[in-house]
Amino acid sequence: MIDQMTVEAAVADARLAVLEFDDARAWLERARQKPLEPLAAEVWVTEPSYRHILLVRHRVRGWVPPGGTVEPGETPRAAAARELAEETGVPGELLPVPAAVTVRSYRADWSPTLGLSYVAIISREVPLGGESGQPPKWFNLDEDWSSAFPEDRHRISAYVRRLATEYPFSAR
Repeated sequence: MIDQMTVEAAVADARLAVLEFDDARAWLERARQKPLEPLAAEVWVTEPSYRHILLVRHRVRGWVPPGGTVEPGETPRAAAARELAEETGVPGELLPVPAAVTVRSYRADWSPTLGLSYVAIISREVPLGGESGQPPKWFNLDEDWSSAFPEDRHRISAYVRRLATEYPFSAR
């Protein structure tokens, strides 16, 4: 079961998230009334020119952002950073404001899960590593990728393009 500190961190970041999908904030408020589990966190990784996104090949879900389950006693932000390092071999600093909050089922037999999406900007020159059988790969934002969550392509691309206008490469 998720502890109170983790739930409060998720609520705070859900309130800060730039984008909301699936009426996630209202879902979270209802879900808080009972033991909450699990929570998910992922990282939308782009590079300084904002033309590419880093994804990992999941054996079932296809190409997805690095991420996974928030462990007991861990904040969603810490889980996102941990999953980024584990799945890509890249340690990255997450931007201060979460990109999105969503609700989805990661498997047909699982209950809906609240997911928080964070953002990191990392050079494409950084060597990639990660977990065996789950290779990371850079995709051009205009390129299609196969995923169990096809809506992610539009959501991530739109957010990265928005980010490019707020934090132009020349200002970095």
